[in-house]
Amino acid sequence: MPDFQIKELEPSNPEWVKAVLADFDEFLKDHADCERKASGMAMSLVAKYPDRDEILDELIHTGIEELDHFRKVFWIMRERGVPLNRKMNKDAYVDQLLKNIRGGRDQGLLDRLIIAALVENRGFERFKLIAENCKDPELVKFYDLIYKSEARHGEMFLRLALNYFDQNTVEQRYNEMVDIEGKILASLPIGPVLH
Repeated sequence: MPDFQIKELEPSNPEWVKAVLADFDEFLKDHADCERKASGMAMSLVAKYPDRDEILDELIHTGIEELDHFRKVFWIMRERGVPLNRKMNKDAYVDQLLKNIRGGRDQGLLDRLIIAALVENRGFERFKLIAENCKDPELVKFYDLIYKSEARHGEMFLRLALNYFDQNTVEQRYNEMVDIEGKILASLPIGPVLH
């Protein structure tokens, strides 16, 4: 992995993890939806950029891995008697990030990879908070596994961008988007949702 010079994400408000732990069943529903969407995001990159052969294998693998995470969340939900959402809610966080995709095929690819890295890195930070604060040993074990996976995915999306863009360009755009991501996150209400 190249030694990226990138900004840290703004830490989540400590009230966020309290809101999640106070209504964990609702959080599980949102988490399940997020894993399905993450799988879809990876596969949408495959659909949009089928000619970018250097990145397709890892994107497909990531789509499958995210779907496996969904299955594992679903199993936890089933054990707890928590149903899946009948309809997936819109994710205001991701929607606002996607509004920052620039025009042009190449810039659009870079921005989509950067946004994917940001989403994964925020997932890493928040799933780690759950692992560190939850009292249920099974959930701690699960979220410990999940947050480590999110960290790998965040790095992967930045590394994939290096197939088509120089490291300075990737770092500069990521750092610009970190500032935007922090403002978006701060503008959203705190609740038992991942974003």
